[in-house]
Amino acid sequence: MTPDLILEGAVWLSLGCFGLSLLLCLYRVVFSTALPDRILALDTMTINVIAVFVIVGIAEGTPVYFEAAAVITVLVLLGQVLELRARD
Repeated sequence: MTPDLILEGAVWLSLGCFGLSLLLCLYRVVFSTALPDRILALDTMTINVIAVFVIVGIAEGTPVYFEAAAVITVLVLLGQVLELRARD
């Protein structure tokens, strides 16, 4: 087995796992009755999307996906800070 084959298999396996996780979180967002469950599911979906961007960047070998993941991370953290300030 070559390292490229192992990397390709790991990329596909991780994309499948994150895809399943995204679908389960989407189910929780749509069918949950409690607001905290929906918020937690949306935060988890954001983390999973960032991970998918990083994995696709590894698979493609381009830094564009890493930059997109970094921008999304900064925006999510900024949104959380603003949300906490609005609660006070």
